[in-house]
Amino acid sequence: MSVRPAEPWSAELDVTAELAGQLIAERFPQLEAPAPTSLGEGWDNAAFLVNGAWVFRFPRRAIAAELIEIESRILPLIAPALPLAVPVPVFIAPPTAGYPWPFAGYAILRGTPLSGMPLQKFDEAASASALGDFLRALHAIDVGPLVAAGLPGDKVGRLQHARMRPKVVERLEALRRAGFASDAEELTAFLDQVAPTGPRPDNLTVVHGDLYARHVLVDELRRATGIIDWGDVHLGDPALDLAIAFSAVAPAARDAFFAAYGAVDARTLELARYRAIYHSAMVAHYGLRINDAELLSAGTKGLEQGLS
Repeated sequence: MSVRPAEPWSAELDVTAELAGQLIAERFPQLEAPAPTSLGEGWDNAAFLVNGAWVFRFPRRAIAAELIEIESRILPLIAPALPLAVPVPVFIAPPTAGYPWPFAGYAILRGTPLSGMPLQKFDEAASASALGDFLRALHAIDVGPLVAAGLPGDKVGRLQHARMRPKVVERLEALRRAGFASDAEELTAFLDQVAPTGPRPDNLTVVHGDLYARHVLVDELRRATGIIDWGDVHLGDPALDLAIAFSAVAPAARDAFFAAYGAVDARTLELARYRAIYHSAMVAHYGLRINDAELLSAGTKGLEQGLS
């Protein structure tokens, strides 16, 4: 039953492991006796591991249903051009009487989310270089066939400062009160200083749109192996993705990141920092509210590094 969300991330429909198993068995009988185990929930989707080999994602909100459909169309087109693994849909189910939205299954990708890796000595430059190389390849893809296949533009104004400012100020203040953003005023001042009015029409590429530490899979040496959760993929400003250089890449390794990515102009760097701070505030606040220490840590790290 749908409910009015109390928070932006509240589910309109809770998807349990039991429900997921029933739906998968009905739609894909070739997956004998699916036994889903929860991998976690995000703002938009609930994810389940099935038979140790497949990851199924189910929308928790109506708005996420379109995102699953976009992923299913776009990921198979861009995957061959990318140097890291991405989750290409293998099983795609339309809405049914028992579930009002489409859902999809992918072969599991190896690796652990970067946000969940313990701090340890590793080759930061090599890790940063792999991310820069990935984004160089992603942003170089010809967008014409993708737009023809349904790649949308930015529908939520990710670089519309007038729209985003009240949200980030509210989150930063909540984090400050909780002891996690003592430099909230300095962060807000920077956002106001560089204030974007939207994506730059002459600088659009295919972008992941929600790239941060939890969506980067790494091996035991923290080398990137894959990029997950493509629900926000769209035709947008590359600065949105380059924000990861300020939210998850150590300052000492940024030269390696941009050496792999290529030359970036000063305004793009400003907007990348803008996005890193804004997105990190959202992530940290979400982690604080749902008591997720991993997300809180990833978000606060991004805030600490965003001005450096």
